[in-house]
Amino acid sequence: MTDTSLCRVVIVDDEILIRQGIKHYLNWEQEGFQIVGEASNGKEALELIELTKPHIVLTDIVMPIMDGEEMTRILKASRPEIEVIVLSSFSEFHYVRSTFQSGVADYILKPKLDAQELLAILRKTAGRIPMLQLERSNERAASSIEKKMEKLLSGFDTVESDGTVQEAFPYDRYWLLGTDLRRAGQQSEGTASMLQELAVRLLKDHPIEYRIAVTENQHWILLLNASIRTRAAIDKLAEAIADSTISFELGWMLSRTFEDFNQLGEIYRGELQKLLGYRFYLPAQHLLSMDQLPAAAKSVGPFQLNDFADQLRRKQFGQALDYLREHVTAMSGDYRMDIFEFKSFLSNIIFNMIVLLGNMDIDVKSLEEHKYAYFKSIEEAKYADDVVDQLNAFIGEAEELIGAKDQTTNPNMQLLLDYIHTHFTETLTLTEVAKVFHFNPSYLSTFFASHNPEGFNEYLNKIRVEKASELLRDGEASISEISGMVGYSDHSYFTKVFKKRTGLSPSQYRIQQLQRQQRKD
Repeated sequence: MTDTSLCRVVIVDDEILIRQGIKHYLNWEQEGFQIVGEASNGKEALELIELTKPHIVLTDIVMPIMDGEEMTRILKASRPEIEVIVLSSFSEFHYVRSTFQSGVADYILKPKLDAQELLAILRKTAGRIPMLQLERSNERAASSIEKKMEKLLSGFDTVESDGTVQEAFPYDRYWLLGTDLRRAGQQSEGTASMLQELAVRLLKDHPIEYRIAVTENQHWILLLNASIRTRAAIDKLAEAIADSTISFELGWMLSRTFEDFNQLGEIYRGELQKLLGYRFYLPAQHLLSMDQLPAAAKSVGPFQLNDFADQLRRKQFGQALDYLREHVTAMSGDYRMDIFEFKSFLSNIIFNMIVLLGNMDIDVKSLEEHKYAYFKSIEEAKYADDVVDQLNAFIGEAEELIGAKDQTTNPNMQLLLDYIHTHFTETLTLTEVAKVFHFNPSYLSTFFASHNPEGFNEYLNKIRVEKASELLRDGEASISEISGMVGYSDHSYFTKVFKKRTGLSPSQYRIQQLQRQQRKD
């Protein structure tokens, strides 16, 4: 990669040993120079110069195909700003004299070539190149701005004012646009380069100044400086960048406008970092801004762990697990909730449930074996929905063990469960089932509740909601049609039962599942 602050040099000589010797004469980059190419004759050099755009060409005179004199004459006719230094021997002085007429900057006699003389002539020649001095000045100014940004982003309250900020950012307003490169995984470095190219391309036709920074925690930050009148253009730019990077799963955050460069760190920590956290709960929104956040959900109260544990001990599994699902669904809807707190809560619940179920003589060996996999998946989850999925998977596994325990001790219960699974789409009541099995309805209710985690109606609703969820995910039937297909004659009652068990209305659940599928695709 070419460093724009260095003086670029091309070496031209037909003897490879001479070229190698010159390359090793100096620590070029330490002295402010960079060898960007080498050629063995004038024709090859002219082609190389077009590609590398050097400031200085260091050339031999006598070479095959095209000598240094002809090359210099052609080069100076088309690119007079490029300086030429000639290498020659005593016998070639008449060539040197002719090259001076073409505008050669200086010459060095090969027999007297040494590092100090070469460096002195290179420095003197470089000092005469206006474009190089401008490039170096711009590089120093850019470096100064980047260092100031780095300080503010890392926690400094203010940085010194030396005129470079006003020169670099002449407009009256600033914005921060940022994303988390860690979403790109191992491709973060390539993603950073792609984002820089994208920003340059989108910004080139706008009266907007900008600088790019990458923080220690891999947040890619674009600082924008423009007139307040260009606010609409800033919004469109942010939307264009977000739309262009959807396939990378990068969520973008746009700050409010601010007026002072020294507010950079405050805005980054107070707004962008918060917004980056909010996206954990709002994965479908590819661009978030403080000005356009969705309405915040009502804060979730504390989880009643003692009540939950008591319900499990009394084998009121359906009520206990419904309460847990409802609480976690509410938590996942509050984007202000601390992510670490949310994940820790679910890991603690899994741990406590395994202990409680084990104390009830339920075989939790498989849960013990799988719990660390659940903990790891929760810790690494990118979005709240993924965390909820892990909890639901755990609950499903726990329910199987609870059901297996009851089936082992009460084999007749399976007949009742099989009947419900076969006839749940019908208008099924406890009284009707009691008639089928020649039970007294009151006795059947007591028998069912004492041998199954849920009571009759709870279990029937559970089976129906599970089937409805499957139809909502995979089918195209309307919600009203699905209501009838799973055994509910009253659509509003179906909606009420579905929301109680899942925390979402049927329409919300279908939208959520579509969004998840789109992210996977």
